[in-house]
Formats: sequence, C-alpha cells, structure tokens
Amino acid sequence: MNGHEALERYLASLAARDASPHTRRAYATVLTAYLAWLDAAGLDWRAPERAALRRYLAELTEGHARTTVAQRLAAIRSLYRWARRTGLVSADPWAALATPRRPHRLPAVLAIEEVERLLDAVGEGAAASPDEAAGSPPRTSSAATSLRHALALRDVALVETAYAAGLRISELAGARLGALDLARGEIRVVGKGRKERIGLLGRPARSALGAYLADARPALLARAGAGPRRSDALFVNHRGAPLGVRGIRYRLHGAAVRAGLPDDATPHTLRHSFATHLLDGGADLRVVQELLGHADLATTQVYTHVAPGRLRSVYRRAHPRAGGAGSR
Repeated sequence: MNGHEALERYLASLAARDASPHTRRAYATVLTAYLAWLDAAGLDWRAPERAALRRYLAELTEGHARTTVAQRLAAIRSLYRWARRTGLVSADPWAALATPRRPHRLPAVLAIEEVERLLDAVGEGAAASPDEAAGSPPRTSSAATSLRHALALRDVALVETAYAAGLRISELAGARLGALDLARGEIRVVGKGRKERIGLLGRPARSALGAYLADARPALLARAGAGPRRSDALFVNHRGAPLGVRGIRYRLHGAAVRAGLPDDATPHTLRHSFATHLLDGGADLRVVQELLGHADLATTQVYTHVAPGRLRSVYRRAHPRAGGAGSR
C-alpha cells in the first residue's frame, strides 16, 4: 500500500473516532505535504532513512515556528502509530529522532475584576449587529433599540454561561435549548470526542439566561420570519438563526475591547479563568477536571501553575513552619 492510500485509511479512522473536522483537515494537509516530500526524495513512506528524516526536520525547523513544527510532527507520529497498530509498518521511523518540543505556555487568565468589567461592557454596549455595520438598510429607531437590547441580554447570558460552566466556544455554539435546566442550574453539552457532560450554572448565570429566554430570544427568533417554527439552538443571532463560533468570537472580542482587557483575551480565556478561579477558591483538582471535561488529569494540572494564591494558601495551612510565607 502506498502512502497516499494509507493516508486515506488513516483519515477515515480519525472520522470513525469522532475527531473534529478541523483536526482532520489539518492532519490531511500536513501528511499530504510530508508524503509528497518523501515521494520527491524517492523514499518509501514505511521506512524512510533516518538521515532523510533529519533533512525533513531541518527544513521544517528553518521555515516555521517551533509550535508549528511540533504540531506537524504530532500529525506525522500519529500516522505512524496508527500504521503500526494496523500492521502497515513494523516500526515508527521517527521514534529514535529527537524532535523539538512545543513551548510550554501558561494560559491567559482574567482577574475576577476583569470578568466583571467584561460583563459590564457586554450589558451596557451591545454594538451594532454585523449586517448593520456592513451597511444594510437602517431600521427604525425603536426597532434598532429593541435589537440592541435583545443582543445585550443574549450576550450577558452568553458570557455568564461560559464563565459559570467553563464551556468551550464550540460547546456554547452547540448548546441546545432542551439541554438547559434552569431549575437545577445545569446545562448538558457535547465536548471533544462527542463526550457529553453537565455544566453547572450559578445564580447570576441562571438569572441572565432567564432574562434572555423570556425577553430576548423570542424577539430574535421573530426576526427569522419563521412563524411558530423555532430553532432549538440556545443562543441565536440577530437573524434568529443559531449563533455560530464566529459570531460568538465577534461579539466577545468587541466586548473585551470595550472593557479594556488584554489583547490575548479570547472566549477560551473565560474557560481558563473558570478553572483558575475554582482552584484559587479551594476546589479539588479532580473536581475541576470533571467540570472541564478533561480526559487526562495532566491537562488540568496546568492550572496549578496559574493559581499561585491557592498554592500559597494550602502551603500556609499544611506546612508546620509556613508562618509568614509569601508575605514579601
């Protein structure tokens, strides 16, 4: 079997394992380029020489950032792991090669005060919708005011939900109305690998969602002109259609700018902040792992590096000679 035939089978295996479309597209691009390089060099993809792989690695390193190199090598190694499991190769030719590691970066986290500022900015300044900014025919003053009010209610509910439950942006976009239980303060979402989990909602999030569902969502749905037919998406856009990932990113970016937040503040920053603030408040790491939907505790452990307040507090309580630690 040649490399391109193997690649097709490998991509099919990724689809069968519910890998995201983004992951499959990225792996296909990286591996097609890698196999083309091997073909041009006259090498068998199943057992390329180590010296040739060093040349390939040198070309990658010269033209790309270390993070990009690490991502591409992860895709290549994944292909060979699959090929070895399925008996297409006897060994991973990359196994003996030392490859650059992805740089370790701590996630950006908002202070609690910054989260409050973001919520204030969302509630006070619902900007014009994208179609208005693009120059669509102006609406009446009352209609525009009503739209801005509905979008403000929706965006407050969106931020409160993201922060309360630590949701990924894809989980926010994919949330369904029927998966929300306001009485219990729960929202059921589908995360990575099609894994379902329950996110918890505190009083502010429940209040914001209640206001959005009572006043804003019906008004936004009415703009779709669909009569009694309704979308089952929890969050809808200014046309009454499901609010997608790009729409969420657009709205929250605008609110972050108005709130004067750092440039690296993104929707995912709310998820990082959720985890860090839980740890700072004394939550157990495994509880945070469960709430985030992480399969591996090691993924959650990165937040112990950005929660120094909790580490200092636990140290003071637990160590017999910790008096005065961290006071300088």
